[in-house]
Amino acid sequence: MIRIFYRDGDKVLKETDVKQLAVLENIIWVDLQSPSSDEEEWVESKCDISIQTPAEIAEIESSSRYFERNNEITCNSTYLRLDDGQFSKHPVSFILKKSTLYTFRQAELSTFADVNRKIKTNNEIFNSGYDVMMSIQETRIDLDADMIEKVSHEISGFSKLLTTGSNKYSELLLEITGLQENTMTLRESIIDKQRVLSYLLKSINFPEDKKGRLRIVLKDINSLIEHSAFNFERLEYLQDTITGLINIEQNRIMKRFTVFSIAFLPPTLISGIFGMNFVVMPMLSSEWGFFASIVLMMLSSSIVLLIFKRKGWI
Repeated sequence: MIRIFYRDGDKVLKETDVKQLAVLENIIWVDLQSPSSDEEEWVESKCDISIQTPAEIAEIESSSRYFERNNEITCNSTYLRLDDGQFSKHPVSFILKKSTLYTFRQAELSTFADVNRKIKTNNEIFNSGYDVMMSIQETRIDLDADMIEKVSHEISGFSKLLTTGSNKYSELLLEITGLQENTMTLRESIIDKQRVLSYLLKSINFPEDKKGRLRIVLKDINSLIEHSAFNFERLEYLQDTITGLINIEQNRIMKRFTVFSIAFLPPTLISGIFGMNFVVMPMLSSEWGFFASIVLMMLSSSIVLLIFKRKGWI
């Protein structure tokens, strides 16, 4: 699928036929989403650009993620999509050449849909590919902020569960581990965008009058990084708290076992004494000796439990 946005007077129009690239003028954005090989070849030949392969776009080396040549800027970034509570990573490639932005991606991303709607409603602010590039970055940062806020609300929910005395600690630990993974993924994605925007800020091919917006976005990114770090610290605190509660619960259980074990020591001693194989023993031939030993064992256990109760150990 291909979307071509071009300016016609005071309006920005959209075209979906790749062959129109040969006749259209004032093109500001060419968005390729899961394009066919024919569409790729047509764009490369008519626009004189080279689209990287998905494997090259996903490379993590700095030299592969950002480079400039012949007044052309190429930068790659990773965008996240929330699917069933988990983040999936989707690489996106940006090419800026002659005031036209070319984007290449394999997945449907809400960021691009939002920018598409912005162009329809406020097309007067989109005069070049640089404006579209900035709008994409700003929209993405807003979405990342919403995701971080969502994680914050979930963390607050866990805090309330702990204060209400929930004892499903194993389930909570698994969910906190999942939130930690999401937080780290979010942080990595935001730092990736910070690196791309820092490169653009230093680029001589990026217009100087647009760099003010870049600096504002970078400030927003820094605040998001700090917020994500705070969320991760909260998750670690909750994890430590739950681990401490588990240890307390285990100690309480072991304490009960210990108390009952000690409580049965005197009866065991008494039964051991009466079980000795001596010929002469008190109450050995008495009719009430058995019942006396039972009463004596129960009395000894009761005394031990009463002492523990008064000490506050049970």
